[in-house]
Amino acid sequence: MHLKISHHTSYRYERPLSYGLQELRLTPKNRPSQTVAKWDIAVTGAKTELEFEDQHMNHVTMLSFQGAGHEITITCSGEIDTFDTNGVIGKHAGFAPLWYFTRSTDLTRAGNQTRKISKGLMSEETDPIERLHALSRRIANEVSYETGMTHAQTTAEEALQAGRGVCQDHAHIFIAAARAMGTPARYVSGYLMMNDRVDQDASHAWAEAFVDGIGWIGFDVSNAICPDDRYVRVATGLDYREAAPIHGLRMGDHGEEALEVSIQVQQ
Repeated sequence: MHLKISHHTSYRYERPLSYGLQELRLTPKNRPSQTVAKWDIAVTGAKTELEFEDQHMNHVTMLSFQGAGHEITITCSGEIDTFDTNGVIGKHAGFAPLWYFTRSTDLTRAGNQTRKISKGLMSEETDPIERLHALSRRIANEVSYETGMTHAQTTAEEALQAGRGVCQDHAHIFIAAARAMGTPARYVSGYLMMNDRVDQDASHAWAEAFVDGIGWIGFDVSNAICPDDRYVRVATGLDYREAAPIHGLRMGDHGEEALEVSIQVQQ
């Protein structure tokens, strides 16, 4: 499938910023499931300081901004050829070793709720892929998809306790439970072409687990599917914080901040 993507983000500040830095992880990866035909990032109101690959082989663009500017805009656009691999990404690659993906983080630390949802799945007779599908179904049954109930810092345990959340929460719960069962798992941020709309309010997120003999396999709990050719992988990490599209810090009294995001994904 040939997908066209446009992603526009703008930050407006009531007063000028003293100084700020932002890390952008907004460049899709070339992988077995996709080929980047073209991709551009245009920035106004900020300066590109450097570009590099992090430990997850994410392409990172670092921006700085200061002075009289009140608005920063970041526009990404491009075209991606995608292929349906039944969610299979394949062998592990990158600078981070496989054991790194069994580590807990603040957002994915397994607690009583996480252990409860994975209880009974570790039977030796259970096929590892079916075990992960069963885990995905349990999470979807326990945590209904509902926007506005969680935020970027909501942990897997908190989302389970609330019983409501979004794709980020589903991914964090899946990762926490998979790691608790000894399975390496990671967070994926990217895009999803929806069948009923072009305009979207946010990017998408899902999880990947590593299965011996196959490699990394994607699981989108929110949509009860392994990612197909409607999905575009952009960044991976231990959790949202390591794969966030935009992450940064700012200094000074800038007053109120207004954020606007608009995304289009279409064939």
